[in-house]
Amino acid sequence: MRPSRLALAVVLIVAAVLRFWALGHGIPFALGVDEPEIMERAVAMMKSGSFNPHFFDYPGFYIHLQAAVASVRFLAGALGGAWGSLDQAPVEAFYLWGRAVTALFGVATVLLVFHVAMRWGARYALLAAGLMAVLPSHVRESHYVVTDVPLTFFVTLTLLLSLRAHERGTAVAFFWAGAAAGLAAATKYNGALAALMPLLACWLTTQVRPSRLAATLAVIGAAAAAFLLAAPYTILDLPGFLNGFAKLAGEYRADPISPDPIWMTYLKHLRGIFGWPGMALTAAGLGLSLVRLIQGPGRARWALVAVFPLVYFVFISRQSIVFGRYLLPIFPPLCVLTSIAVVSGVSLLRRFEIPRAPRTALIVGLTVLAILPPAVTAVLFDRMIARQGTVALAYDWIQQNIPPKSVVVVESRGMLLPPRYAVSNTPQLTRRDYADYRREGVQYLVASSQSYGPFLGDPQRFPKEYAAYMTIFEQSRELVRFTPSSDRPGPELRIMKVEP
Repeated sequence: MRPSRLALAVVLIVAAVLRFWALGHGIPFALGVDEPEIMERAVAMMKSGSFNPHFFDYPGFYIHLQAAVASVRFLAGALGGAWGSLDQAPVEAFYLWGRAVTALFGVATVLLVFHVAMRWGARYALLAAGLMAVLPSHVRESHYVVTDVPLTFFVTLTLLLSLRAHERGTAVAFFWAGAAAGLAAATKYNGALAALMPLLACWLTTQVRPSRLAATLAVIGAAAAAFLLAAPYTILDLPGFLNGFAKLAGEYRADPISPDPIWMTYLKHLRGIFGWPGMALTAAGLGLSLVRLIQGPGRARWALVAVFPLVYFVFISRQSIVFGRYLLPIFPPLCVLTSIAVVSGVSLLRRFEIPRAPRTALIVGLTVLAILPPAVTAVLFDRMIARQGTVALAYDWIQQNIPPKSVVVVESRGMLLPPRYAVSNTPQLTRRDYADYRREGVQYLVASSQSYGPFLGDPQRFPKEYAAYMTIFEQSRELVRFTPSSDRPGPELRIMKVEP
């Protein structure tokens, strides 16, 4: 049952290579969505000495962690002569180290998946960890300073400690599982759902010392204590937290923009990440786990890998804001379920007296079907971000051709300009009329196909938006256009001069 250490090392090396490949891409001009929300506040904490984030879209734990990493980065830069004071250290100098922390969380999650799946066996563990190592969505988000990857780490840690607590049956073991759930909630609010796993494990464990009630209270108390210790300004700035949380909750209750049901949108995301073969295997593993949950034996471990992803999927499907990365916390149990479908599903063929060699070949074939499509997608993503894209070319052109202090409006947050420009970002240039840009003294406009592409591509469906964009394009003077190609990834960008 013991796996080869070499095989595990290869899986972890693959996971690290995929997550650290081109880690510095896009700094400082094309940062990931929500990266500045965390890094700018972390660096501000370091420079001001005030640890109140004054921002409660996230609980605060990862911002504080990044502030600690930024402090170490500053000391390293000072020793190397990069700067002599805090004022000389720009925010962009801290992104690479911050991203490295996220990438480490990503690799560590692969190791946790391995230990979770070892409860079923060595082949399960290597297959589950190998699949987690190459999942393209997890690989992509591990390149950015976002909360979803560390959240996934703490959710997986909660799963592992819940299994361990079920095996040991002590209140102390359940305490540590609850503490991991509290850290998940302190990283992102929806991580609080991770507390379901140690509670399930407690209720499904027949003999708990000293009692099931004591273990349940240990889980709840540890989760609350870990959350408050990791995100203390939830209490220290109670009005700010309550106001911020209420505002955030209102945004998630708004009417959804997508015409499709949200659960269907997320299923499409899963299909794109796992591929059709992987989706079929995951569904088979989920079905098998539900059967085992009802019939036994080992109901607790089956419940932990099957119930949480279902509850979490339903939870995010009831929210109006949809991002593919919101699915990350359910990937570890889904990888375990996929490995169960492959290994246990093929093992069921023994009752039909099928020889071992064909069964082994079938396991190998299904393993390739499960791992190869996401692995190819992950490698293609890393290769793409390693190339110089349209955003980098446009950023360099602006630096060379547009004078400092010029007033520039950039469509979307796909490109961020340095502070020597009077720059503002807008979701769509058409939110203001061309006459408004003139009147406000705007000198340059940067249009992105990420915003205007759908409207220009289907003018019959969006006649008003198409006409508004064409008015801006016709009345301004286009200076340069950067068009994507196979060797130049990114959106199409048009840089235009506002004519007086």
